[in-house]
Amino acid sequence: MRPTAAGVTRAVSLLAVVAAVGLLPWLSGRDPALTVLRARSAEQEPTREALDAIRRDLGLDAGPLSLLGNWAAGLVRGDLGTSWVSGTDVLPSVTAGLQVSLALMGAALGVAVLLAVVLVAPVLVRGRGSAGTGAAMLAAVPEFLLATVGLLVCGVWLGWLPTSGWAGPEYMVLPAVALGVPAGGLLGRLVADALPAVLEERWVELWRGAGVSRARISAAALRRALPPLVPQFGMAAVGLTGGAVAVETVFAVPGIGRTALGAAKSQDLPLLQGSVLALLLLGLVAGALAALLRRRLLGPALRDASLALPPVRPVRVPPAVPLTLAAVLLTTIGWGLLRDPYAVNTAARLASPSWAHPLGTDGLGRDVLARLGHGAAATVGTAAAVCLFSLVVSLALGFLPGVAAGAADIANALPPVIAGILVAAAVGPGTEGAALAVGLISWPALAAHAAALVQEVRASAFLTAQRAIGAPPWWILTRHVLPSVAAPVARHALLRLPGIALALASLGFLGLGAQPPAPEWGLLLDESRAYVERAPWAALAPAVALALLAALAVSSAAYAQGRDTVRAIRRTTPKEALVGV
Repeated sequence: MRPTAAGVTRAVSLLAVVAAVGLLPWLSGRDPALTVLRARSAEQEPTREALDAIRRDLGLDAGPLSLLGNWAAGLVRGDLGTSWVSGTDVLPSVTAGLQVSLALMGAALGVAVLLAVVLVAPVLVRGRGSAGTGAAMLAAVPEFLLATVGLLVCGVWLGWLPTSGWAGPEYMVLPAVALGVPAGGLLGRLVADALPAVLEERWVELWRGAGVSRARISAAALRRALPPLVPQFGMAAVGLTGGAVAVETVFAVPGIGRTALGAAKSQDLPLLQGSVLALLLLGLVAGALAALLRRRLLGPALRDASLALPPVRPVRVPPAVPLTLAAVLLTTIGWGLLRDPYAVNTAARLASPSWAHPLGTDGLGRDVLARLGHGAAATVGTAAAVCLFSLVVSLALGFLPGVAAGAADIANALPPVIAGILVAAAVGPGTEGAALAVGLISWPALAAHAAALVQEVRASAFLTAQRAIGAPPWWILTRHVLPSVAAPVARHALLRLPGIALALASLGFLGLGAQPPAPEWGLLLDESRAYVERAPWAALAPAVALALLAALAVSSAAYAQGRDTVRAIRRTTPKEALVGV
């Protein structure tokens, strides 16, 4: 059987990612020998002879191909190299971190399933309804934000649970909840939104008429609804690997994510290579298990069939909701832009909110409102640039669906945090690196949308007529196909702007994005953790802003989806049947 374009692209993309990991010592553009020298002996002078000896010892004096070949050969033998900082083998450290992360992800998956059951149960009982925007907002809240709020409320203020370490089951509760709630919100929303349409299918009515029990009908409806959604479940599992980096960092959990982040910051590239490979492997295994589960649920008769769910009824969101959220954010940002975000006043350190400082001050006496406003402007500007990049890439790949599908599978297996760690190791942490990392993996959803629209437009009757009258292909592309595709995909990209801003904030929180003294939201939240007990308002201000941004993303998307659905109904339904729509 000949390989498909998607399969070839998938293999090439995977090899490119693995090669990039293997070439990190060469791609970093820095002198790893200096890092190793400082780790081995901080007092030794970095003379040319000493640095050359370390390069020869590590094989860094060879070219990139030799470096990659030696690393790949060791990888085949199960040898991940030796840590440049500790001098120990990398494999035991990666294995130990992976065991901790797998335990944490297992607990988080249990939380996610439990929350999903809570969201789905009312739909099965009533036979209608959906999870609504509440579940969507839970899915949109970043893990690092939930982790910080959970640490602040349950760990610091109430003292119910430990806030750091990994010494017993009680240490797992807060990290598992922070990691599992967004995944549970996503799973619950997907299933609960799909079930009402399934329960209105003809077979359900026939089963009810035949006296089949509600429990059996519910089980059959779930089996009918799950197969098309399983790929999304795989994406949620991949998201756990990325979210684990932030959650493990907040709670000082010695997992593989925290190990990778620490290795990137200390430039311990062999340990970073092993950790990133382990995280990438987790993502690929999650995707493979999702595909296997889908085949199992479909059974032999439907495995090759194109199974799709009936259209999901959108959640109606009044336009006042996104407008109010946008007004609150814009007012706060505008007010903060009128102030100086860099003015230091040590006499007013950690001052509580007052008229002079409406949101208080931080550890250096800088106005939190000013830093919030200026940080939003920078973050939104960077997110807009990433959106534009993703839009251009998706429009180009929309005409090559086979090529885009394979590359998208690998991009989807790399959460923004993992891409951010790789980019930071290569070019250093910073705003540009964070934007590049998010841009590299933010295009698959837009490309899939563009490919579907291209296929729809190419099959339309008016395009057939254009070909029949002899219109040249370039004319058809520029005057008909591209305008029909670009506008909807551009609106989709605009709706993803808040989500991209949240991804950038997560990288800033981990120290992979904007660097001090930049007033970036994620960085503000990270800086305030050091004095969260004395000045909680400094942490709550960016936390609330990020939560409002997540709510704005969800409500805007839901409102746009509902509006587009109503328009589609009005185009395809007789006027006399539109009363009340």
